Amino acid sequence: MSSKRPGPQKRVITEDRGVSPPAVKRRQQSTITGKAVANFFTPLSKKEPEKMSWRTMNESLLVGRYQAPTATQLISLSAKGQKIAAFDFDSTLITSASGNRFGRDATDWKWWHSSVPGALRSLHKDGYLVAVLSNQGGISLRSDSKTVKSDLKRLADFKAKVSAVLNQLDLPIGVYAATARDQYRKPRIEMWQELLRDYDLESTDSVDLDNSFFVGDAGGRLGSLADGISKDHSCVDRDFASNIGIEFKTPEEYFLNEEPKPFVRDFDPVSFIKSAAGVSTSAVTPNTSLKSNPLDIVLFCGSPGAGKSSFYWKHLQPLGYERVNQDILKTREKCLKSASAFIAEGKSVVVDNTNADPGTRSYWIALAKKLEVPIRCVLFTASPKICEHNDIVRALSNGTMMNPEKRTILPKVAFAGFLSRYREPKLEEGFQDIVKVEFRVEGNEEQQAVWSKYWV
Repeated sequence: MSSKRPGPQKRVITEDRGVSPPAVKRRQQSTITGKAVANFFTPLSKKEPEKMSWRTMNESLLVGRYQAPTATQLISLSAKGQKIAAFDFDSTLITSASGNRFGRDATDWKWWHSSVPGALRSLHKDGYLVAVLSNQGGISLRSDSKTVKSDLKRLADFKAKVSAVLNQLDLPIGVYAATARDQYRKPRIEMWQELLRDYDLESTDSVDLDNSFFVGDAGGRLGSLADGISKDHSCVDRDFASNIGIEFKTPEEYFLNEEPKPFVRDFDPVSFIKSAAGVSTSAVTPNTSLKSNPLDIVLFCGSPGAGKSSFYWKHLQPLGYERVNQDILKTREKCLKSASAFIAEGKSVVVDNTNADPGTRSYWIALAKKLEVPIRCVLFTASPKICEHNDIVRALSNGTMMNPEKRTILPKVAFAGFLSRYREPKLEEGFQDIVKVEFRVEGNEEQQAVWSKYWV
């Protein structure tokens, strides 16, 4: 007996029932151009080379190079070397078309002013090397980021926007984008140094600094409420040009020929050094004797970057003081235990931590009372701006004398956290005395020159 598997049931068509037409599909607007389709089917041997190429440095600096086959090669017109015209990107060459502070996507842009393209073409014609150097903190190039998906989207948008801008210009331009708080970020000049390396301009006489310039919107301008002019968000572009030794102009000054506006710097290291002329120690040695007891504990109090460790190595280590530091020992308990051991051996101790508040200091006051030794306080009074400046100089100056412990840049929260917790120490807490120490620049002439650059 055979059995057949029933086949699919067919719909019976009746003459008294109309046939419904298929649903009309909504037409999707294609974003692929005809040129792109044609290029896809073009043999590799006949395809035009990509005009825009990209590379990254140290998961931090993004470098783009636009090749313009139709543009003439750069010809320096200066006997002093190659002239360079460098520009910031956002709010200098372009701005958002939507009116938002930041563009929504790769297409949300327009020229900052209609004169920008013509001005850049004229510079190239006059023999300038034209480049873009921009801080782009909203982009991350790190492979271990926790927000990889959104990072890739922002990176793709930035690349697409830059490509669209340079396609309109069709000039051979290099683009450098600093994405992290490191040596590449303006006002630090490593981004400029990378530009010079890329164009073989590293020798001292290769660049005409007198006729080179940088244009950017972060000029430290004060703004005017009466005129509705906003204050600049920072002074990093002006400081960047100053560090290099080239002229600085705002977009209004360069493209619109406006007169320079008043500006101010939050912190000027050159002025600071001049105000302390003749002093060359890391911190002013106080009049009070630093060794007034046979055995004691000296508690440091001060912000990160205030000069505490340098003061210890210069003034207290030669007097036989041992150092206890929580960055090294990791916990307060280990620090307290280590200090107790030193006192037991008859060695005085320096507690080299920030010790911002009475609660933190009370642990050490209690320990001194338990060990029956005096406790003194050294208060470091450096301003927050000086401390942040010191921290970056220490981490990025590439000098072992200025960074013997090889410290890295601290996050901004380290300084903000200290300020939020800080309460000035008082004798009533239990100190034998409190010695205030003002910061001064330490080092030889070369080291002072490094410190006097703009780093923040």
